[in-house]
Amino acid sequence: MVTKSASRKPTAPARRAKAPNGSSHSVRDHRRRFFTHLGLIAFAVVMLYPLLWMLSSSFKPTTEIFRGPGLIPDGLMVDNYTEGWTALPFPFHHYLINSAIVVAGSIIGNLVACSLAAYAFARLEFRGKKLFFAIMLGTIMLPIHVVIVPQYILFSNLGWINTYLPLIVPKLLATDGFFIFLMVQFIRGLPKDLDEAARIDGCGHLGIFARVILPLSMPALATTAIFTFIWTWNDFLSQLIFLTDPEMYTVPLALRAFVDSQSQTSWGPLFAMSIVALGPIFGFFLAGQRYLVRGIATTGIK
Repeated sequence: MVTKSASRKPTAPARRAKAPNGSSHSVRDHRRRFFTHLGLIAFAVVMLYPLLWMLSSSFKPTTEIFRGPGLIPDGLMVDNYTEGWTALPFPFHHYLINSAIVVAGSIIGNLVACSLAAYAFARLEFRGKKLFFAIMLGTIMLPIHVVIVPQYILFSNLGWINTYLPLIVPKLLATDGFFIFLMVQFIRGLPKDLDEAARIDGCGHLGIFARVILPLSMPALATTAIFTFIWTWNDFLSQLIFLTDPEMYTVPLALRAFVDSQSQTSWGPLFAMSIVALGPIFGFFLAGQRYLVRGIATTGIK
């Protein structure tokens, strides 16, 4: 027979006796989080050190740049920026404008062509759709060194060498399979009921694409624009092959010109102009960061 004393709830002292265990767990969790964040901060410092070193070196004389790994310069020497801006045959803003032209054409081309191709793969039904989609995915695995020689021969026969056409026109033909795949995955996640509703209202495929798909695909479009900007702005090999006239040089080629523009490398002006060249990338990335994160996160959600 169970007594009343055995069925009673634990007394207040008994309940308080369990508190130290819970507090020890919380202290352990806080300690683990502290060391985790400390490790992440240390890793971030290691990753950012080259950039900070380049920023510091842009304010140092060339003779002091490689003396040690220190980040604090003895004095702020802004002559590297003024000298680097005018050291090449053209002012540095000339090369910034050239890069902006190539980047703008590439972004417009990828946004228009890749979105249209993605809509066709995601919404339309046509013969050979799976085969063409597989071929498109296969192009992602081709390194640029495989296709650069055929491209050069083709563009040379067209008379496009030393123009921006080889860098822009392929973007208008949906040649970047990665962005097509990105948008296809995003469009497949959109409800098809919206397409049916638009079709009932009298919209065709072009109307559905322009009025339904594009407004809802802004995260994927922003992701495409940001990656296109970064990759095109930093592209060196393609621009080196297709551009031969110094007047047509873009920013990567202009930075390369600092190495042999004089009898010795002008490291100070080179680092100064490298910092200037990084400015548009940081600005464009920060402006579209939330769209970039949303576009990448929602692409894989079904």
